[in-house]
Amino acid sequence: MEGTLLIGDHLLVNKFIFGGTGAWYEKILPYRQLQRGDIIVFKYPYGDHQHYVKRVIGLPGDHLKLVDQQMFINGKVRPEPYVVHDSSAPFDPLNYNFPTPTSHFMTSAMKPEVTNWLTHEMRKSMQGDEIVVPPGKYFAMGDNRDRSEDSRYWGFVDRDAIMGRPFLIYWSVQAKSSDYNTESTFWSRLAGVFETLAHLPTRTRWSRMLRTVH
Repeated sequence: MEGTLLIGDHLLVNKFIFGGTGAWYEKILPYRQLQRGDIIVFKYPYGDHQHYVKRVIGLPGDHLKLVDQQMFINGKVRPEPYVVHDSSAPFDPLNYNFPTPTSHFMTSAMKPEVTNWLTHEMRKSMQGDEIVVPPGKYFAMGDNRDRSEDSRYWGFVDRDAIMGRPFLIYWSVQAKSSDYNTESTFWSRLAGVFETLAHLPTRTRWSRMLRTVH
């Protein structure tokens, strides 16, 4: 999601905004349906269910395809002013066209969920050269389009996995991806916390404090 969001941004999430689950309290509280363009926090559908932040691109029933880095939804080009392209990113066919034949870029280094999606599951949702979002599912992508591991690579986001919408950056600190690596040891993470606290004033991105997310 860079640069809409940066590594080290700490977010407040509104968990009481999206309806559509059928719960009785949706009739009396100010819920609304998910919309294209909403930024969402959700549980990654595989592994340890870490939290992901992406933007909703496709709603249930939408027909999608990506052609020459332009997103088509239901046959029309979707304006995406939030998208960032990175010319230095490694070449990946899915950054230019989706869906696309997978034989050109499948490697043994890919995660099992990626391989399964690209070789089996994705084909079940295709109609012609488009992919159709199933009921109760959403197609999510990152704003940093050329470096985003998103629905193109592992599939749709289930409605039940969506936790809410981030709306405010309450704190931002200069950080790297490795600082939030869940596979690192407890002691290495603890050392990272103390190092951050020791350099808190200089590492804090003061200009991003209390910035709204959209």
